[in-house]
Amino acid sequence: MALEAVNLILVLLVFGLIILFVVSFTLFIRRVLINSTIKNNEANEVEKKLDKIIEQNNKLIALLEKKD
Repeated sequence: MALEAVNLILVLLVFGLIILFVVSFTLFIRRVLINSTIKNNEANEVEKKLDKIIEQNNKLIALLEKKD
């Protein structure tokens, strides 16, 4: 009887560890995807700002060339 109880506890422990692994892995992947999306959005914002600066720089160069 005691051996069956030990086996039952071990089986429950193994299933518990498997469930814990699956949940942890799922949360890890979710966090990685969320962080990746945030970094991608930030990169897009920086790209838009750089494009605007380049455009303004080109306009300024054109005005300076016109002035000469």
